[in-house]
Amino acid sequence: MTALTLEDTQDDDYIAEQPPNPTPERLLATVPAGVTGERLDAVLAKVWSQYSRSRLQGWLREGRVRVDGRECSDARRRTFSGERLELDPGSLPEDTVHAPQDIPLRVVFEDDTVIVIDKPAGLVVHPGNGVPDGTLLNALLYRWPELARVPRAGIVHRLDKDTSGLLVVARTVEAQTDLVRQLQARTVSRRYFAVVAGSVGADGTVDAAIGRHPVQRTRMAVVQVGGKPARTHYFVRERLRDATLVECRLETGRTHQIRVHMAHIGHSLLGDEVYAPRNVAERFSRQALHAWRLGLVHPRSGEEVGWEVPLPADMVALLDSLRAAA
Repeated sequence: MTALTLEDTQDDDYIAEQPPNPTPERLLATVPAGVTGERLDAVLAKVWSQYSRSRLQGWLREGRVRVDGRECSDARRRTFSGERLELDPGSLPEDTVHAPQDIPLRVVFEDDTVIVIDKPAGLVVHPGNGVPDGTLLNALLYRWPELARVPRAGIVHRLDKDTSGLLVVARTVEAQTDLVRQLQARTVSRRYFAVVAGSVGADGTVDAAIGRHPVQRTRMAVVQVGGKPARTHYFVRERLRDATLVECRLETGRTHQIRVHMAHIGHSLLGDEVYAPRNVAERFSRQALHAWRLGLVHPRSGEEVGWEVPLPADMVALLDSLRAAA
């Protein structure tokens, strides 16, 4: 199976901009024995593994790397054992300043490496077109100002505005790089509860590429040409009146993946104003989707960790009403 890129593992490959690190430190190292003849960018990635290779390549292009005291921007340059390497990270995130804002957050877990948030429906994760502030990123910067030194304020993946549930945030650049690599390796486990229209007959898997809708460019769709591989596993958890509670497990993280895949097999999410027929969209106030479980390898300890959160009150009320109707 082809390894995923950062763009593959996220809903969008967005890079938020942050204020610079006020005290950048110059890093020094020596080319280790056994790598003579390897490309400079590959050696840098081994020496400073806390940074992604793409970030190191960017610093090379910007002239932030010296070899034996001389500036070097050639990623393909061959290295020799014993050469002195010098890296000036400078301002880690090359960004504009986002304003910290006092927005309440439900913190499920935090230590000095990661933060896990139970995001409410209605909260946008990252500023974008039409949403300049009032986002999770603004809230993170208010509660943890040091996140200004981490790209995207530590955000490594996101949920749609009207999807609730678990998100992990990295507190350091090293942790962020590690989590992105886990997303690439598909070792991050994400499970969702969704209430979909109709009676789902049995458990199954939707393996269908997703890309921009060929006509309605603000929507995503299952496409035959130009889409990115996408795979969603779904499991029937409860059959209700003209609806089904399903658990979805993601292998990939495409934009609107669960919403698109379930609509593709004829079981749109209740409340989904974009992908569901009007009579289905009107049955709930938002798309009935909740990220209830998140599992990953802790970037510092190396231990497998996981968190779970219950369904939010609005989805509990929806299920109760469907059970009563049955």
